[in-house]
Amino acid sequence: PALERESHFAAMRRLCKHVGEVGIGALDIALWDLAGKHYNAPVSELIGGFRKRLPAYASTLHGDREPTGLSSAEAYADFAERCYEMGYRAFKIHGWSAGDVEEESAMLRAVAGRVGDKMVLMYDAACHSKTLADAIQIGKVCDECDYYWYEDPYADGGISIHGHQMLKQHVSTPILITEHIRNLETTTDIMMAGATDFARADPDYDGGFTGCYKTAIAAEALGMDCEVHSCGPAMRQLMAACRNSNYYEVNLVHPVCPNAWSLPFYEDGYNDELDCIDADGFVDVPDLPGMGVRYDWKGIEKVAVETRVVK
Repeated sequence: PALERESHFAAMRRLCKHVGEVGIGALDIALWDLAGKHYNAPVSELIGGFRKRLPAYASTLHGDREPTGLSSAEAYADFAERCYEMGYRAFKIHGWSAGDVEEESAMLRAVAGRVGDKMVLMYDAACHSKTLADAIQIGKVCDECDYYWYEDPYADGGISIHGHQMLKQHVSTPILITEHIRNLETTTDIMMAGATDFARADPDYDGGFTGCYKTAIAAEALGMDCEVHSCGPAMRQLMAACRNSNYYEVNLVHPVCPNAWSLPFYEDGYNDELDCIDADGFVDVPDLPGMGVRYDWKGIEKVAVETRVVK
């Protein structure tokens, strides 16, 4: 039966052992959406329910070399200031893919110098720093500028327990990894080993609501927080059910480009564009049954490549 979500989650994990578990997410999310419609409640309420509004942070695209884009340290600072004026009280930086220590450091200082006294600042190196030594140098700049967290610091892929234990010996800014870990057990091992200060969970990647909520509860049991990755109705529903999650990620935003994560297949005005926040920097949690949103099925069918019916 479709409502036996825990049974389906366990079966999918067994089936995916040799090929990875990313595909579980979409199916688990669909099962929870169905359950919400069955019980006439949003998913966040079924999971537990904790809040209806979420504090958001603007999470930038990676740096570019376009004149009107994120092409310089000052351009990042300008964009941070613009986000503050819109109502955001937190801002996360994705730097340039080159991972150059001097360039990244200058950008971190420029943003902190402009808005560090009024915004919570996060830095996501996205594993672009080539070596542990580079990651330590940049981490010391995060310390100097009082960054809230330092995410996926270097090129190990954000998965090395020993490497991040070593990094934490030299850097005091809280570390956030496990975005690239696809299961509860390894994420918990990393938390217990002290290699990260936060857990990371994404319904699309990490087993849907079932897998992510297990991760959030494991983090809570260890006295730690679990930050929800990326944006969308599933992310809002998940975070709304989690006490130990701090900010909703409006990603990936840019001074000029629209948000590629804000899909045009929802009705009732739902979106995750840069201006989705209210004047206080919060987003609402949609409260219709299931995922909380209505889908534009005609729009979805128009761009569908293939349709399969699962019986």
